[in-house]
Amino acid sequence: QVQLVESGGGLVQPGGSLRLSCASSRSILNSVIMAWYRQAPGKQRELVANIINIGNINYADSVKGRFTISRDNARNTIYLQMNSLKPDDTAVYYCRARWAPAYDYWGQGTQVTVSS
Repeated sequence: QVQLVESGGGLVQPGGSLRLSCASSRSILNSVIMAWYRQAPGKQRELVANIINIGNINYADSVKGRFTISRDNARNTIYLQMNSLKPDDTAVYYCRARWAPAYDYWGQGTQVTVSS
C-alpha cells in the first residue's frame, strides 16, 4: 500500500503564500500522474494542477499564474507553491499519484484557509 502524506497547509492572509508538499512512500520516478486536487465546503473535488508523465504540466484556469506544481524524484515528493492566495482558494488540498489503473492513490488532505 502506497502512502501519500501531505503537509504545509495552514491559515494565511489574502495575498500570502504557502507551499504544500506530498511525500510518497513509493518512488515517483515512473508515475503516470502526480496531481493536486482541492475540495471546498459544499463543492465537488476539483483538479488544481497535475504533471502527466514527466513534463506535461496542467493548471486549472483559476490558479494559472499563481500556483506552481513541481516534483523532486530524489525525494519522492511533489510540491504546490501557492502565491497571491485568495479566500476562494480555501479548501482541503489532496495529493494524488497514479502509476497504473490499479495503482492510484490519494493522500489524506491538508487544510488551506485564506482569511484576514
